[in-house]
Amino acid sequence: MSAASPWPVIHAERAALADDLGRLDDAQWATPSLCSGWTVHDMLGHIVATARLTPPKFFAAFAGSGFNFDKMAAKEVARETAGGPAATLAEYRGVQAATTHPPGPIDAMLGESIIHSEDIRRPLGVAHSYPMESVTRVLDFYKKSNLIVGAKKRIAGLTLRATDTDWATGSGPEVAGPALALLLAMTGRKVALPELSGEGVATLQSRM
Repeated sequence: MSAASPWPVIHAERAALADDLGRLDDAQWATPSLCSGWTVHDMLGHIVATARLTPPKFFAAFAGSGFNFDKMAAKEVARETAGGPAATLAEYRGVQAATTHPPGPIDAMLGESIIHSEDIRRPLGVAHSYPMESVTRVLDFYKKSNLIVGAKKRIAGLTLRATDTDWATGSGPEVAGPALALLLAMTGRKVALPELSGEGVATLQSRM
C-alpha cells in the first residue's frame, strides 16, 4: 500500500509557519537561523524559492550557478528577500498551496517543511508540535539518504531510538531522544544535541 500524499501536511505546516512569522518584528526577522550565514528572513526566502522550483527550473538555475548548489541557493535567497520581510512573507503565503518542487522524492519537501521551520522557530524560541507520523516518515526518508545534508553517512554505525514514539534504526552505540531532535541532529543541527543521550552522541556530534 502506497504512503499517503504528504502535501496536505506540507500545506498545513506552511500555513502554521506563516502565522508565526506574521507576528515578528524587524529585529526578529534579522535573527540568525540555524543555517549558518542566513537570517530568519533569508531562510524564508530559501523556502519560497524551493517551493517555486520545478525540475526544469532547478536544472536551469543550477547550470546558471556553475553547478554550485550553495551559489544557486544564495542567488535565490537574494532574489526572494529583496523586497523585505513583509513582501517575502506575502510570497510565502502565495505558494502555501503549491505542489511544485525540485527533482527528487516528495518526502524531501515534507522534510523541508519540518526541518526548515525549526531552522526558523528554534532561534526565535517559538514552540510548535508537528504530526508525529510525519516526523517519523521524514526520519525514515533521511536515514536512507545522503541528499544534500548527508544524513545516512552521519548516522552510520549508530542506533537511533526515539523516546516519544516507537521508532528506531541502525545498530551500534545508541543515540536516544525525542523524534524531532533525532531528525534535527541527523540533518546536522547541533542545537538538538542537548536533548539526546547515549554513548553514540559524541560520535554523532563529531560528524556535524
